[in-house]
Amino acid sequence: MLVRGGGDDSGLMAEMNVTPLVDVMLVLLIVFMVTAPLLIPQSLGVNLPKTESIQSPVEKDLTKLIIKADGTLELDGKAINDQALKSALVSKANEPKFQLQVDADENLKYSRLAQVIAMAQGAGVTKLALVTVAKNK
Repeated sequence: MLVRGGGDDSGLMAEMNVTPLVDVMLVLLIVFMVTAPLLIPQSLGVNLPKTESIQSPVEKDLTKLIIKADGTLELDGKAINDQALKSALVSKANEPKFQLQVDADENLKYSRLAQVIAMAQGAGVTKLALVTVAKNK
């Protein structure tokens, strides 16, 4: 039995009890350690299908937009500026089978390509394809 001597020692404790804090932190650590592997898609064990690239059927009513290396535009073989392109896309965007194929030069700055794609989306184009050339095997 602990006997305290005289004096007034009944004041508040100046130290904080950290044991509950450590308990909570350990529980959180364990929860994160258990759930972290589930967040990585490869750890889910899903076998994705492997396919060969195929030539998609080309429809006759596709609109082709060519963006040259210097940023100039051609719509279906005719030179066009940004304002005329936007108005042409607004008029064609409501057609159900309309698809815009963008054929951009390899040396084109990305900022110009992003600008043209944003212009097409602003005009209401919902089907947009970027044309690429397949490498020979």
